Amino acid sequence: MSGLEIRQIPVLNDNYVYLIHDGSSGQTACVDPAVAAPVIDAARAVGWTISHILVTHPHFDHIGGIDEIVAAFGAEVYGSKDDQANIPHCHHGVAQGDSVQVGGFEAKVLDVPGHTAHHIAYHFAGAEAVFVGDTLFSLGCGRLLGGTAKQMWDSLQKLRTLPPATRVYCAHEYTNANADFALSVDPDNADLQDRADAVLRMRQQGLSSVPSTLEEELKCNPFLRCDQPEFKAIVGMSDRDAVDVFAEIRQRKDHF
Repeated sequence: MSGLEIRQIPVLNDNYVYLIHDGSSGQTACVDPAVAAPVIDAARAVGWTISHILVTHPHFDHIGGIDEIVAAFGAEVYGSKDDQANIPHCHHGVAQGDSVQVGGFEAKVLDVPGHTAHHIAYHFAGAEAVFVGDTLFSLGCGRLLGGTAKQMWDSLQKLRTLPPATRVYCAHEYTNANADFALSVDPDNADLQDRADAVLRMRQQGLSSVPSTLEEELKCNPFLRCDQPEFKAIVGMSDRDAVDVFAEIRQRKDHF
């Protein structure tokens, strides 16, 4: 079987771990393994050997399973070169412009600080997929837990330049709560209303709301719209620059 197959594994309360399998080479990457057992079980159930571990940032719920997965499969671990000391077994430090090869598919590394100071993402252009960790969520974005508002806004601008059809694989199922906040600041956005309704139905059926597409996020996600005049007017900040608008909206979300 050829192509890139992506499997989503729900773990902990709301985390998603991803297995990315290249059918031609048999190589499999695991993104942000919060825990080990369900990931190992999922891989073995379909006969996959985890060859790569791709880490976006070293929070415990993104690296907790690394030791056991490395022990089980001998996987090579990749993470930000500035976070290597904080990521178990991370012998491959990467940064913007670097790439990671998973079989026949190349993942370009994007520096996307903000949630943390050295957060990275992995863009598989050939599969129209980007793994963003806790930088961009469906209808939201990550808290600022080590980076600045300007860094996060710059990172979101970088992500929104990817092709609109790109599927955005984030690391948490937060979409319902994010939709509630988004509607509180952008209540007349018809695209957002439709997306919120669709997500509610999906979650009621036990379905994942992730991935979304970048096209959906550009229409609905308030954190991607902070430089748009109509959005600035809606939130009462027409005379402010995008970083100020982002910082204000992020603060509102923190206290929502």
